[in-house]
Amino acid sequence: MLGSYIASAFATLLVMVDPIFLSALFLGVTTGMSDEHRREVAFRASAIAFGILVVAGLMGAQLLTLLGISLSAFRIAGGLLLLWSAAEMVFDHRSQRRADAAKTAITVDHVKNVAAFPLAIPLMAGPGAITAMILLAGRAENRVDYLAALLAVVAIIIIACYVAFRLAERISVTMGVTGRAVLSRLLGIILAALAVQFVIDGVTKLLNP
Repeated sequence: MLGSYIASAFATLLVMVDPIFLSALFLGVTTGMSDEHRREVAFRASAIAFGILVVAGLMGAQLLTLLGISLSAFRIAGGLLLLWSAAEMVFDHRSQRRADAAKTAITVDHVKNVAAFPLAIPLMAGPGAITAMILLAGRAENRVDYLAALLAVVAIIIIACYVAFRLAERISVTMGVTGRAVLSRLLGIILAALAVQFVIDGVTKLLNP
């Protein structure tokens, strides 16, 4: 059902992108910028990430076909990758890795390229989010309404990121470190369940072609 597909896509991408957590990193990579520059960085990062995820969703399956990889095999591999990401969230390894990437960008590129790196890549449109897009697009099975719904979900998630960036200071004060840690672990558990479902779907397709 389309409704179930939309709910699954929204939950998966929301957990993988995690706008609330990204808002804290946004503050870090834009330290010292004016409000105008922060707005520009937020917009550019959102636009770049949206483009990357849309391309992954629309062309990822064709790339797999060219490489001779079945969608079922990718579902299993992708599910295992998402499960690893979920474990990192639960045990708080992903937040540390993302924070390290943000610090590296400040040192190397400082202001000019932070919209592209690390905000758009790999924080917003990272390997996990790109994998999720390919898997979700595969579940759509070339149905136009499902693909349109997926692109709409991506747009909503990216808009949520932009809003989170613009409200980053307020979110940081309201939630605090403890609030973000609790939310990250809860989202990690949800992602783990979704990842296992991807693996189950892949195995089922292999056994019942």
